[in-house]
Amino acid sequence: MFTLPSLWNLIISTIVFFVAAWYLRRALDEHGIPKGMTRAISVFVLASLVSWGAGGLVDWTQERIEGHPPTTQSLGDLSQLLKAAEAPQP
Repeated sequence: MFTLPSLWNLIISTIVFFVAAWYLRRALDEHGIPKGMTRAISVFVLASLVSWGAGGLVDWTQERIEGHPPTTQSLGDLSQLLKAAEAPQP
């Protein structure tokens, strides 16, 4: 299940990807660059980078609003917990 910050990241970065791809295609059309595999890959890569940046900005903003997420247990704590769970009960 998605947590709220990752859900916002997914929604906004997806929208930004399609908007960026549309603008990039439009700009390349205006410059008269012919359609082809290189152009399609360039649009995909550039739109992906813009989308990734927008997702990072969403995560940064969410962290600034809500603060740092709670820390998780370290691996040492987890191994101690597993040892305690495996100990025979009298």
